Amino acid sequence: MAFSLISPDGYRRTPWKNGGGVSVTIAGDRMSGAAEDDWSGVIWQLGRTAIVTPAPFSDLSGFERLQTVIGGEGLHLDAPDLAIDLSVPFTVARYDGGAPIASRLEKGPVEVVNLIARRDMVRIDMAILRAGESVLLPAGRHVIHAPSAAAMLDIEGEAVGLPHDHAVAIGHGAAVACRAGIVIAASVLPC
Repeated sequence: MAFSLISPDGYRRTPWKNGGGVSVTIAGDRMSGAAEDDWSGVIWQLGRTAIVTPAPFSDLSGFERLQTVIGGEGLHLDAPDLAIDLSVPFTVARYDGGAPIASRLEKGPVEVVNLIARRDMVRIDMAILRAGESVLLPAGRHVIHAPSAAAMLDIEGEAVGLPHDHAVAIGHGAAVACRAGIVIAASVLPC
């Protein structure tokens, strides 16, 4: 089975575009020669970050965003023609990265996982798997992340343990089952 484990020791930490925090990149792909802090070079990125105060989100026009709360609760995202309710943890929302969104925190700070991608280059999807649930991942690139506690997976019949905040990258389609814990399955697919 071809997959690779990803440790938090290798995650990249980058200040937000709007200056309000730090994003921790779990995995991603950039255009050749693009500067590490330049969003125009990002093809896709899976990351986690804390939202500690209400604030406007960075303008990521041309990008699709998927987001879920992994710690805390009560997050709402508001825009002039859009209201996104992420108040319940492990609910996935999809929205346009260029929407003028501001966060609203009803019960204090939260931590989120984001999957962000250039919509002209790839398609993205995100699934939440709890113990006993499985998914058949299509051909593409996938990152399975244990965001809140250790998890146990079965990938094509092979048992894989994921410590808290670790991930596994899979470079093709695969049958994945979550045997213990809760994981986020982030998928990057060809257009």
